Amino acid sequence: MQAVGSRWNRSAVARGVLALGLALSASMGHAGLFEDDEARKYILELRKQVQQNDESQKAQLAAAVRQLTEQLQTLQRSLLEMNNQNEQLRAEIARLRGQDEQLQRDIAELQRRQRDMSQTLEDRVRKLEPQKVSVDGKDFLAEPDEKRAYEEAMELLRAGDFDKAGFALSAFLKRYPSSGYGDSARYWLANAQYARRDYKEAVATFRAFLTAAPDHARAPEAWLATGNCYVEMKDTKTARRVFEDLIKQFPKSEAAGAAKERLSALK
Repeated sequence: MQAVGSRWNRSAVARGVLALGLALSASMGHAGLFEDDEARKYILELRKQVQQNDESQKAQLAAAVRQLTEQLQTLQRSLLEMNNQNEQLRAEIARLRGQDEQLQRDIAELQRRQRDMSQTLEDRVRKLEPQKVSVDGKDFLAEPDEKRAYEEAMELLRAGDFDKAGFALSAFLKRYPSSGYGDSARYWLANAQYARRDYKEAVATFRAFLTAAPDHARAPEAWLATGNCYVEMKDTKTARRVFEDLIKQFPKSEAAGAAKERLSALK
């Protein structure tokens, strides 16, 4: 702005000097025509005009400077407002970015919880669903409680607690009369009865087992155990008949070989 004002001042002064010079040259050319007073008046008039022109130009320059200053101030205010708006926009973007990151973390946590809940639910449902089991070469589906009850009874039998094992197996057969474990449960119940020397009950249970599953994998052993029960009850005749039936029905079984030895011992 100072450079513009300086150029305008120099231009105004130059024009004033030029006008004064021209005026002086004209007055000298006509010096003989005018009186001294008139010359002085003319010079004063010229000076007045030059001064007026200079003041007019200065006023115009000052007006231009004020206008430019106002425009500059307006521009500065606009730039300041834009800068404030940019700062507000940056702050809003940062806030939204923070919210977005938090939202992503919340979503990830929600998905993790959902996976955990789904897995937990699947595990619970799986525990309630029938499970495929295989016992003595027989495959079937068993309810979780049914499977657990049978396995607990067998644990008692393996531990040698025949009284509790017999009670548990009897309770199992009453609770699950159509269970796929039924045949095996009867067989082991009979063995528990035999182990506690309840031979009469053992014979009844072995015969129930053989009637329900005559071709069971453990049928030869059930026949042999039945014959042993009669031996223990001193019913040699019936024992011999049971051993003979075992040999006829399952001649190649290990139980048949043991029955032959028992028959020889009975003679």
